[in-house]
Amino acid sequence: MTRIVFFLLLIGVVYWYYRRFTQDAEKLARRTRQKERERETGAIATLVKDPKTGEYRIKDDD
Repeated sequence: MTRIVFFLLLIGVVYWYYRRFTQDAEKLARRTRQKERERETGAIATLVKDPKTGEYRIKDDD
């Protein structure tokens, strides 16, 4: 019984790290594509529209 709990816990931790790794990789790829588009178009930054006020602002690097 202890082995089963240990392996279930181990599988859960591995799955959690895998999800975290893939999310970080996707975020990095998205940021890289954005920088590449900015370099291709000569843009300095990306503007996003604020849904509440309707005003445009410079997108933050999250």
